[in-house]
Amino acid sequence: MPIAVYFHHPDLTLETFDEVDRRVHEATGGAEPGGLLHHSVYGTDGDLHTFEIWASAGAFQAFGQLLMPIITELGVQSGQPVIMPLHRLTQASAAAPSTR
Repeated sequence: MPIAVYFHHPDLTLETFDEVDRRVHEATGGAEPGGLLHHSVYGTDGDLHTFEIWASAGAFQAFGQLLMPIITELGVQSGQPVIMPLHRLTQASAAAPSTR
């Protein structure tokens, strides 16, 4: 069952987020993590939020094993996520442009 995951990162800067993202993609050979259906980051520099949709709780947990050493090394305080079962996912036919 797909899940929605929300994190609030009250001390996370854009620079640190970009470094986490770079390291994750380095670890995955440039691919998106398996089971990730959606990832968005919003908020202001130093007060970021992430919202993700995962194909399953297992896929999210597997990603956590990759992510946790990276954020620990960078000193990111992730807090506890809010995890909810996903009832419906509707996506537009054309993807929004990536800002990478």
